[in-house]
Amino acid sequence: MQVLEAGPNKYLLLELDPESITTIARQAGFECKIEDGPRVLSLELTANDRQAPLLLFDAADPGNLGWFSRCQFYVDGKSGAVLQTPLSLANQKDRHGRNLPHAVRLQITKELPGNFRMPGRQPVSEQVIYAVLFNLLNALLNTGVGVCGGPTVRPLAGRTETVGAKN
Repeated sequence: MQVLEAGPNKYLLLELDPESITTIARQAGFECKIEDGPRVLSLELTANDRQAPLLLFDAADPGNLGWFSRCQFYVDGKSGAVLQTPLSLANQKDRHGRNLPHAVRLQITKELPGNFRMPGRQPVSEQVIYAVLFNLLNALLNTGVGVCGGPTVRPLAGRTETVGAKN
């Protein structure tokens, strides 16, 4: 990790290792394609061996209350930000525009404000990001990740149907 000071502003520059990220994804049960950019590390994650969809559910639906009470991570459904982390999540789509139930896209921001803190006011480091990534991937497979509002990120599990008549 590097610290960059530009006038009164301070930035943390994470030096994430794509090989370590790939290893973490495989340990969690995902196949991973990585694109390493200057400001973000983009991952396409697929759980090929999984029968059920990934546990990405609508946190606002009362029918998903059991998932909501167990989840450790929440995703802003409008921006895709995984709350209180430098991660962003998005659905992957097939060629017809439908969400793939066993795949997501994930971005890890490598350039953070100097005052960025993880939950519990924990300072950011590469090792902390690796641990959070592993926990998020395990949550997608085992305990659930809640989607809070917004039309951008769509739930894959739980009650995902919308209320009302279909045309």
